[in-house]
Amino acid sequence: MSLSHPRIVIVGIYVADLLFKASRMPVIGETLLGSHFAMGPGGKGSNQAVAAARAGAEVIFYTRLGNDAFAANAQKTWQQAGVTSRATLHDDLTTGAAHIFVEDESGRNAIIVYPGAAAHMVPADLDLIEQDIASADIFVTQLEQPLDVALHGLRLARKHGVTTIFNPAPATQLPDELFPLCDWITPNETEASLLTGLPVGNLEQARAAAGRLLAKGVTNVVITLGEQGCLLHTASDSIHIPAYQAGKCIDTAGAGDGFTAGLATALAEGQPPEAALRFASALAGISVTRSGTAASMPERGQIDTLLSTSA
Repeated sequence: MSLSHPRIVIVGIYVADLLFKASRMPVIGETLLGSHFAMGPGGKGSNQAVAAARAGAEVIFYTRLGNDAFAANAQKTWQQAGVTSRATLHDDLTTGAAHIFVEDESGRNAIIVYPGAAAHMVPADLDLIEQDIASADIFVTQLEQPLDVALHGLRLARKHGVTTIFNPAPATQLPDELFPLCDWITPNETEASLLTGLPVGNLEQARAAAGRLLAKGVTNVVITLGEQGCLLHTASDSIHIPAYQAGKCIDTAGAGDGFTAGLATALAEGQPPEAALRFASALAGISVTRSGTAASMPERGQIDTLLSTSA
């Protein structure tokens, strides 16, 4: 492992984010006037790649794209962030898109994702980047692409002794064989509840759910708790990390992606778990003060400054 240039391989999707702000979510059959619209780069995997690159990691990202204008925007986004793309272009498919609703007053969000070309990813795609995975310090994946692709990526990483981080989002039921492949898992409250069948509304409930994930074979469980911060739960420790406040919350979309990327970057650098979680929390804390997903991810110096001033 190179401490100066930690290497992270991420598999996921890119979508064009179509962001709408309004006072509330419309009900079926209703039309509301919005207060803001913006289009920008998104997709959990792509957001994580951008965030990790801005935070100081060498990042390789794989996905499928349509051969269209959204794909050109994706390539430009990655180039500007310093992400190495292994994306493949497909003339018969379209690049994905996401509808993001953000509530004016609170910054809370609701999202509909259409993965587009990335929905057609297959496990064999990752055999093309096996050497990238083998040379990585950290492998990261999520669930916006097909589950069998995520599972194959985790298996390849385990085959080569690469530390794995699995972000189980969007929430869905998972096969038992997946959990022992996870060195780290980073669900939010909703995802942790779905994976365990337990309520996750407070810290003690989060500990109970985390314990159930450990029993399924995960090595390190991190449950993100929004304004309450996050919980690290392992066989030997249970540590609560408060959230970092970097300003008024504007938009929470992408914060979980930033958190996972920050955790990956810090762990790849060799930071101990508690420090890595503080780094991840600071990254996410900055991102919620800005609009957009990939666009909200901070540079390394901004993260280090928040950590030093909040110590």
